[in-house]
Amino acid sequence: MEIRNIAIIAHVDHGKTTLVDAMLRQAKALAKEEGERILDSGDLEKERGITILAKNTAVVWDGVKINIVDTPGHADFGGEVERALSLVDGVLLLVDAAEGPMPQTRFVLRKALQAGLKPIVVLNKVDKKEARPDEVLNLTFDLMVELGATEEQLDFPYLYAIGRDGRAWREAPKEDLSELFQTILEHIPSPRWEEGPFQLLVANLDHSPYLGRIAIGKVARGRVRKGESVAILKESEVLSARVVAVYTHQGLERVEVEESLPGDIVALAGVEGGGIGDTLAAREAPEALPRLKVDEPTVALTLTANTSPFAGREGVHVTGQKLKERLLKELRTNVALQVEEVGPEVFELRGRGELHLAILLETMRREGYELSVGQPRVLTKDGLEPYELLVVEVPQDRFGSVMEALGARRAEMVHMEVGERVRAEFVVPARALFGFRSLFLSLTGGEGLLSHTFHGFGPEAGPIPTRTTGSAVAMEAGVATAYSLNRLQERVQFFIEPGTEVYVGMIVGEHVRENDLDVNVTLAKKLTNIRAAGSDENIRLVPPRRLSLEEALEFLAEDELLEVTPKSLRLRKKVLDPSQRKRLVGK
Repeated sequence: MEIRNIAIIAHVDHGKTTLVDAMLRQAKALAKEEGERILDSGDLEKERGITILAKNTAVVWDGVKINIVDTPGHADFGGEVERALSLVDGVLLLVDAAEGPMPQTRFVLRKALQAGLKPIVVLNKVDKKEARPDEVLNLTFDLMVELGATEEQLDFPYLYAIGRDGRAWREAPKEDLSELFQTILEHIPSPRWEEGPFQLLVANLDHSPYLGRIAIGKVARGRVRKGESVAILKESEVLSARVVAVYTHQGLERVEVEESLPGDIVALAGVEGGGIGDTLAAREAPEALPRLKVDEPTVALTLTANTSPFAGREGVHVTGQKLKERLLKELRTNVALQVEEVGPEVFELRGRGELHLAILLETMRREGYELSVGQPRVLTKDGLEPYELLVVEVPQDRFGSVMEALGARRAEMVHMEVGERVRAEFVVPARALFGFRSLFLSLTGGEGLLSHTFHGFGPEAGPIPTRTTGSAVAMEAGVATAYSLNRLQERVQFFIEPGTEVYVGMIVGEHVRENDLDVNVTLAKKLTNIRAAGSDENIRLVPPRRLSLEEALEFLAEDELLEVTPKSLRLRKKVLDPSQRKRLVGK
């Protein structure tokens, strides 16, 4: 059977997963009717509406098997993109016909071009009122030129599409995706492979309670059968394993086969000891393929067991040893993550961005872990610090305040388009964006769009004011009362509501000024037996500000920690006792 291997790449929310849904349905690859965004199967993916893990599926069209890899659009999950591109021979680049190329479009496209893959451009969402497909096509071509595409890559086919409706066409509108499938068969080359002893580069891992570790990759040479022994070529050693089962993909299912096809994407069960980037090869010819290269981390944070007064109330796994075991397990599949034990049960996590690390922390808390996390910081390289390419789109009357805030954070504008809304691109130090998202939303009244991706390393930009407010810190333990919160709400924007239990040193809100403020939120009103008209004032509390995990990480100051438990996110000072904190400040 002929085979084509393609990855679908795009910026976040440009419609990758929705288009794959339509391809699966129209190729009749689903055993039963499924809901929307079929491939986004994880709880976090469904909640956030983004793809986090690259996933494999396959359809058959005109007798040709098309393996499809759906990739994340966010640069923080670049490790997933790099692994996915090692499996394929071409890419479908989706670009929103209204928004045009965005920061993550640049990121994923650069990776695809560097891998030598030929793109097919799909201008999606052409039914939008503000769609400008021809202009966006020219912008995409210009981006490819800027990224150093070859003549062959620049000679790309393109289609117009409405992925939500399962329609794509080259010239005249069509009611299905038949022209998209035909374009894939015509323009994506068959996988390159050689006759000879078996060889496969492991690009992903899975686990079965019955079959053990499952290695996923593209067969680069030869074939492998169920029951055969293979060599696992690691960086510094060679192991051996027996293939318990060989699977190929069909729709959303894995189907067991007796023998792999050359060039196919397969899953091999039973290869204990195999890791991502390792080569599986025939025992008689143990030759290694080049290992996967992954971009270096740019953001780090410190993680320890939870040490707050409320530790152990909600979590199942609360010790440093349990954290260590979980982080080592994560390293097997999360190739863009680095973990180093920098002290007794103190771990430094290094990742591709705040979202990359926040997703790991969110996953761990849902698994019952309790932990404390320090302020994120950027990682420098040879005295250079990371810079981000930031794209903002805001109403014209709000652009001045956004420009002023970015100017204070040493951002440099590189491009601007003015219409009803202003779309501007900036190169900005990565650390300047810590805490910027919440400020941006308040400056734009919630009407602004913001996205960014890694741009490169550059000279240190000097001091940057990232947070201009202090923390309101509880000075008494107990239960917060409406009476106390009401007295303080002119000076504090609270993160808690009446009835919340607090401990000494816990951060209960944001002080409107730069300094920290010790507050007592547990005071109750003294009751007397004297009543007079008007003596009881009405209490009207402003609703508390609920911080997501990413927002809480952005809020952290250097002397603060985020307490992460299965049910709660609490901000706290590293030193809980107020008098000890004052002595440390005095020093």
